[in-house]
Amino acid sequence: MTAPPEPSGRTPADPLLCAGALIVDDDGRIFVQRRSADRRLFPDTWDIVGGHVEAGESVDEALHREVREETGWILSHVLGTVGEHTWKGDDGLYRLETDYLCRVDGDLTRPRLEAGKHTDFAWVTEAELDLLDENRPDDDTIRRIVADGFAMLRVFGF
Repeated sequence: MTAPPEPSGRTPADPLLCAGALIVDDDGRIFVQRRSADRRLFPDTWDIVGGHVEAGESVDEALHREVREETGWILSHVLGTVGEHTWKGDDGLYRLETDYLCRVDGDLTRPRLEAGKHTDFAWVTEAELDLLDENRPDDDTIRRIVADGFAMLRVFGF
């Protein structure tokens, strides 16, 4: 017997939807931020901007909201879809994440990191991908996502 859908239409077996933003600057670097040490999922690790799609929200709306909440910037252009993957968090729940290469409006030298959730940021080049391995020796997911973002940037001529 299948579990009844939740009010959102999602059944308990369905993965949670997530949206991720690989924000690129004029120099072809990609923005990453360090998660706080007390975060439940992936504490003290580098990550891209993004998060869960909330009830009643589209993936596009979540992408815009997450960029604004986590950086203070305004999403101006989605350049393309970098990829989609399913992952299981430390909480045992599966997520289906779609990641997008994005441009934003705002002062890129001064993101407004979301208080209590992120402690640091960096603009990385493809040559600096090793930074993303820090504190994640057994999980190269973020590194692969960002590497895929750089591959897409090459298509655009960066």
